[in-house]
Amino acid sequence: MIGKRTAMTDSTDSGPAPRDSGPFVKSLRDVELPADISAAASRAGTVGEMLDALADELGGATGMPARQEARDLIAAVLGQPKFWPTAHRDEPLMPATLVALSEASERLKRGMPFQYAVRRADFRALTLYVDERVLIPRPETELLVEIALSQTNGAGTIADVGTGSGAIALSLAAEGRYDKVIGTDISSDALTVARHNVRAVPAEKRQVIDFRAGSWCAPLVGEQLGALVANPPYIAPAEAGELPDLVRNWEPSFALFSERDGMAAIRAIAHGAVAVLAPHGLLALEVDTRRAAEAAALVNAVGAYEQVTVHNDLTGRERFIVARRKET
Repeated sequence: MIGKRTAMTDSTDSGPAPRDSGPFVKSLRDVELPADISAAASRAGTVGEMLDALADELGGATGMPARQEARDLIAAVLGQPKFWPTAHRDEPLMPATLVALSEASERLKRGMPFQYAVRRADFRALTLYVDERVLIPRPETELLVEIALSQTNGAGTIADVGTGSGAIALSLAAEGRYDKVIGTDISSDALTVARHNVRAVPAEKRQVIDFRAGSWCAPLVGEQLGALVANPPYIAPAEAGELPDLVRNWEPSFALFSERDGMAAIRAIAHGAVAVLAPHGLLALEVDTRRAAEAAALVNAVGAYEQVTVHNDLTGRERFIVARRKET
């Protein structure tokens, strides 16, 4: 019955690994600077000088005041709090850091979302590398991790289907006591980013992470999972025009759009999970708030689940479907 309540390894590699910039700026190698950047280095050798230079260069490219924009960019690339650049104007900048800042500035001027420009996104306790190969992690998805942790006591074997940057899987590994955390994705590019992000997890937790290539639940055949979670694409292609330009023009379409009025991926996962979830295993999905009731009905109609409920996000919108695999 449908209820409602409020509330690592993969041998296949494709594409280059992300450069060590953004959250991993401390591991940047010293490089020979191009002439134009070398000239800039002599003019902007400190945080304060770079703050002034970037404010002039960006000129409010993102719509916020230019100095705030420059401050936030520097703080993000250096992995510091937002007001750190203002309080550390005399801090010297290494040439490699200057390169990272210059590249981030150029990306921002081209209209990229801020997270792509600085090559980092915060998700729960982690700072992750992101670029155009993966969806930018959203704050509302953090609650999906919370649901999974609370309903599994952070233990057992759990899978994150359509892992993208690895945000969900890596947070589960970092915060839980799971025996195994599996992340699957059909995109080898996304898996490259996810594998790169494993370094964001404490070293002692990394051995439980296993990234696998394949469509939805296919890489999980043979598993008996205690839980399966997913933030699948759930926007209908016809709704593309309703999205903000920063989303529609930059984020990967395969991670945004799903056929059958946005329900195809949810349907595939709900059916595929039946074969890999242990009895009473948890299914937790993030869904479009406009179609949460429809998604719950779809999961219920599979016939293999019980305790199908709709959970709200922190703004009170219906956002998550939670269910348990039946005994038989």
